[in-house]
Amino acid sequence: MVRTPTIIETKRLNGLRWFGHVQRMEKNRIPKKVLYMNLETTRLRSRPRNRWQDEVREDGRLVGGKGWKERVYKSSREWQGIVAFCTRQWNE
Repeated sequence: MVRTPTIIETKRLNGLRWFGHVQRMEKNRIPKKVLYMNLETTRLRSRPRNRWQDEVREDGRLVGGKGWKERVYKSSREWQGIVAFCTRQWNE
């Protein structure tokens, strides 16, 4: 029986795939600037919501283990292999 990935798993994989793509861009590219942009706004007094970067950081730890960011920078092929492996794991 083939198991289709849940929406959350698909969102995680696509987020990690996009993060790896943006990380390897040159510094002057707009997506990379936006990713690291710091908006000087105030938040409401409730519990702070997770930012997209926080979720990607946690997903990266789950998928790539310790030192996952270095793998993103080092080789796009290696990172694509890790994401593809996770996709196969979730599809089994």
